[in-house]
Amino acid sequence: MNNSVLNTGRMVWAALRMLLVLTVVTGILYPLLVTGIGQLAFNDKASGSMVEVDGKEVGSRLIGQSWNIKGTDEPDPKWFQGRPSNSGYDPLATGSSQLGASDPRLVKAVTAAKKQVAEFNGVPESKVPADAVTGSASAIDPDISPDYADIQVERVAEANGLTVAQVQKLVDDHTTDRALGFLGEPRVNVLDLNIALKELAEH
Repeated sequence: MNNSVLNTGRMVWAALRMLLVLTVVTGILYPLLVTGIGQLAFNDKASGSMVEVDGKEVGSRLIGQSWNIKGTDEPDPKWFQGRPSNSGYDPLATGSSQLGASDPRLVKAVTAAKKQVAEFNGVPESKVPADAVTGSASAIDPDISPDYADIQVERVAEANGLTVAQVQKLVDDHTTDRALGFLGEPRVNVLDLNIALKELAEH
């Protein structure tokens, strides 16, 4: 057997050993290490931030969901509504519409959505914030802006037999400020807000 064949064989064997080592390190050991750290240090978030009410899972704080009238595509006036979703709030089919701001299809959809949101909440279209009529990049954003929550207060209060002051306090109590005081925007988690709303309406 000549030297070139031997050298090729050695290189192939070295490459296979390196492939095996890297597969074990990056494909098994590293994921196990990161998962272990996540479970120990951030157990709730690493487990999906699932929320239970009366012993039953009702959703995740990290994933937006529909708040429609059961069995329909109509938004339920009793609940605060989240951002629109191009995926139907399916976490396995996330993604934005990929339409540019000047795309006629997006302009038409936003115009129609703004009218619908304004009528549903009994406010002028000028009061409808952008996040009420546009989806997030993930299509499953669990949060809305305080402005969007505020325009829903009167409708939610009336539908649940509560005062506007009671519901506004819920919104204020569930508004999270910017991280570290300057990162991101103030936000309201819709799931947490609606759980608190349910508790208030039942007492």
